[in-house]
Order: sequence, then C-alpha cells, then structure tokens
Amino acid sequence: MNGKTTALLIIDTQFDFCNPKGTLYVPGAENDVERIAQLIANYGGHINQIFVTLDTHRVLDIAHPLFWEDPNGNTVAPFTLITSQAVKAGKWTPRYEKEYVLSYLEKLENEGEFKHFIWPEHCLVGSRGAALDDTILDAILAWTHRTGTDYKAIIKGTNPFTEHFGIFRAQVPIPGDEETELDQNLISELEAFDEIIIVGEARSHCVATSIKQILVYAPALIPKVKVLTDCMSDVTGWGHLADPIFSEAQEKGIVFKTSKDIFTTS
Repeated sequence: MNGKTTALLIIDTQFDFCNPKGTLYVPGAENDVERIAQLIANYGGHINQIFVTLDTHRVLDIAHPLFWEDPNGNTVAPFTLITSQAVKAGKWTPRYEKEYVLSYLEKLENEGEFKHFIWPEHCLVGSRGAALDDTILDAILAWTHRTGTDYKAIIKGTNPFTEHFGIFRAQVPIPGDEETELDQNLISELEAFDEIIIVGEARSHCVATSIKQILVYAPALIPKVKVLTDCMSDVTGWGHLADPIFSEAQEKGIVFKTSKDIFTTS
C-alpha cells in the first residue's frame, strides 16, 4: 500500500437504506455500515479521499407511487413492475408527462437497463431518510478531523423524470440537466487515484449499476477498482440483477476483496 493514493467511494449509505426503520431498508446494511466505519477507523491513514453519494428524491418521482395510477385512479403500490406494454394497454398510467414517460420506459427496455420498478418513497430531499447513516457520518467526521481532509458529497436523483441508480449517470439522461448526464468531473477526480475502494448500498441496484457504468463509460478506472463484498447487501430478492455485472467486472479486471483483507494483503 505504500506510496499508493486511495479513494474510498461510499455509495448511498443513507438512513432509508441502512436503518431497519428506513422506508427502503436493505437487510444487512446496518452490519455493512459498521464494517465500513471500522475500516475508516482502522485504516483511515491509508485513505486520501472519501467520496459519499446521496440518493435524493422528491415525492413526485417517476419511481414513486404517487406518480402513477391504475384504471380506477388509485395510486400504484410500491414494488410494482411497470413496462411500456402495460402502459400502452392502460394497466398503469403516469399522472404527469405521459408521452415522455412512455418514451422513457421504451428507452430503458431497448437499452437493456433495469426494468422500471416503483419503490416506496425514499431519500426524500430534506428528510431524515436522505441523511447519511449515523454510523457512517460519525466515522467520516472523525476521519476528516484526524486528517484535515473534508469528505466530498455527490447528490444524485433529484430529477423526478429519471431513475438514477448509478453514481456516474442517470438511467436515461435528461438533455440539459447536467446532474443526469455522464459525470465526467467525478470520473476525472477518481482517475487521479491509484486505487478506488467501493462500498455501499444496495449491491443489487446502485452499486451494481455504478460498476456497470465504470465498465462502459470509464474503463480507465477498471484496474484501480476494488469492491468490498462484505460492505454491501442486496435489496431482498434482487441479487440476481448484480450477479452478471459483477461477473463481467471480475473478468475485466476489477478486484473483489473484503474489509478484512483490503489493507492487509497486496
């Protein structure tokens, strides 16, 4: 590790995902954040920069229930899968920007992105749910005071007309909205480090999509990336979404380790 510059990239370790009382709690995440915090406490001197991403949404969001209704005008329930075909058939109707939304769904499906899924309202702007988990925040603040280096926060998901799982780009970028377009500045910042350690939530969605985006849009990062498998968990029943992405990543040179061996082995 001597001489290496290392960035720790912490994805979406927020209350709503990591706390059992969160609206989109990821089982196991409370243990993940303990391991991440312990990593920072034990090996913070090896970490040159900490990046944290913050999923941040509005109530009226394309992936939240209130955006949609069924033929009887009822709000769609969380955990509903919505396809373009179902919208054309009138099974589900967006309450806003109907033509755009149909085009959006078709783009998702044509480009092989995750199908459109309705989530419970989560990480609402200004809410407790959008805040960093206390365990993570305490660890980061202690690291900042110890090193004199401030952490960097990246907000994603504020545009209500597109999902934003990956940290580098929205699922479908919105022309003219820089936040949804490919974040070249973040890519450039990360390229400056010798090593990038990735942890966070959820493995099945935001972490997996971020890894996929590295493979597609930032291949220069591949030899620098190390993913800590014991510092992330899946949304229940959805781990299969990440499996092929992680397999491809490993084949292309991304390294998978744990928090126990990342700083103790080469």
